[in-house]
Amino acid sequence: MTDLRTAAETAIHQCLDLGAEESIAIVTDDERRAIAAALYEVASEVTDDATFVQYPPGDQHGEEPPEPVAAAMQAADAFLAPTTRSLSHTRARSAACEAGARGATLPGITEEVMTAGLDADYEAIASHCSDVLDQVADADEIRVTSPAGTDITFAVGDREWHEDTGMIREPGSFSNLPAGEVFLAPADANGTFVVDGTMMPHGLLEEDQHLSFEVEDGHVTDISDEEISEDVEAARESVGDAASNLAELGIGTNVGVTELVGSVLLDEKAAGTVHIAIGDNASIGGDTEAPIHLDGILRSPTVYADGDEISLPE
Repeated sequence: MTDLRTAAETAIHQCLDLGAEESIAIVTDDERRAIAAALYEVASEVTDDATFVQYPPGDQHGEEPPEPVAAAMQAADAFLAPTTRSLSHTRARSAACEAGARGATLPGITEEVMTAGLDADYEAIASHCSDVLDQVADADEIRVTSPAGTDITFAVGDREWHEDTGMIREPGSFSNLPAGEVFLAPADANGTFVVDGTMMPHGLLEEDQHLSFEVEDGHVTDISDEEISEDVEAARESVGDAASNLAELGIGTNVGVTELVGSVLLDEKAAGTVHIAIGDNASIGGDTEAPIHLDGILRSPTVYADGDEISLPE
């Protein structure tokens, strides 16, 4: 519990800067109770208005939680959600932030990832985010290539870039924890991306394991991996083509993450990586709602903003 407590203190004090007069909801599921308990313990030492809400794990990332969970998040000044399945791209999370709650989701968090990913200087991570954002903010087109075979171009359109700094101090602000990325819900995309880092349901890929995705007019049209293809097809049954939406382009900025460990939550933040997601992006500036959000991490990418190579943090 000692390491978990140290990580929990970072989340409550440095990231949230929780005040004694504030309320906080700790939202978790049956498989992440120990992590939530550490957060609740530290939060309860700050405020008398801390709530602990637990529910059974969902079946898929992006699945809406039960209504009492959504209500608890929306009613609080702050929330933290260590859960097995991601609540980041849910209406429950976005509604809570729209109501003024600030908070973070910790999807798929493990005790190892919690202690490793929150052992970081989040002021420094915010500085790296700002540097990357300055390089891409005015670009109309972003191109990503990689040694594994990625060559994909994204149209920014009227979409805004966002920072995930881990500093969650303003009403309505939101982050993942562990944090450290600059990301966009692109207006369009065409090309090929090849995941050679981490992607669920596989976790950390083997050295010679590559997952290839063909993208045309903002939709994934071909997936080399059978399991991921089945997940997308299952979502397609309920939401149609929204399931294959090219949802996100993200650039990792957390220099404290020095190697991939198989956790999407942590690995997508690793400095110098890129991650690309399929499915929902309505909560990050897009207009597609889907019951899935599948991130894949690319090693050793090169990123160009309107043809100019940008400098990635190392």
